[in-house]
Amino acid sequence: MLGALRQIGWLDWLMLLLALVSVGLVGYETWGPASAAERLWIIRSDYLICAVFAAEFLWRWRLAGWGWHHLLRNWYDILGMIPIAHPALRGFRLFRLLRIVILLSRFGMAADRALGAEFTYRLVDRFSASIVDAISGPITIAVLEEVAEVLEKGTYTRNIARALDENHRELRSMITDKLRDDPRTGRLKRLPFYNDIVASVVDAGLDVVQEVLRDPRTDELVADMLRENITQLREAVKRNQ
Repeated sequence: MLGALRQIGWLDWLMLLLALVSVGLVGYETWGPASAAERLWIIRSDYLICAVFAAEFLWRWRLAGWGWHHLLRNWYDILGMIPIAHPALRGFRLFRLLRIVILLSRFGMAADRALGAEFTYRLVDRFSASIVDAISGPITIAVLEEVAEVLEKGTYTRNIARALDENHRELRSMITDKLRDDPRTGRLKRLPFYNDIVASVVDAGLDVVQEVLRDPRTDELVADMLRENITQLREAVKRNQ
């Protein structure tokens, strides 16, 4: 144990300390009673720590010969450089999940400094299947929650009606051609005023469809259908966890 500790250089000790401090600061800002002044101080400190992380990562990458292999094996270091305390990132719908992922990546950085280079990579590589099984369910549910919130606010049928209105002439021409080419309706071509009748029927049909799509009750119907499907998906994911 003492021999292993002697092998950890002063830079590794510094990065270990910074990683633990950053986790503590962000954790306090997220779940603790941080005031506005304390949050501002934490944001600035997180900027500084991330800058040190980036400089140290570039230095190690240079020693590794600027190879892409180093990036692939230390991807969690790159995530750890994101200043997650910044308020701008709160606009992301999956902000909470992103914050947890970045905090875990910083724990991985700390583990590498304390237990040896690429310790986290080897650990994740060994237990990747178990890790995926453990987090896939919660991540899927979180994504479904965000998708459901967006879908319930949409006005999809009115959007379709707007698209139909913008392409009314093309649709009218296309439907008229299809009716003319259809063997069953094509026999009616010899009737008087055939073209006028077809044009009136097509226009009336398009107008009715557009009015139905513009009706708020249709939007509500679609929203209910989406909500029911998302609820079934959510319950199925929970049963499979």
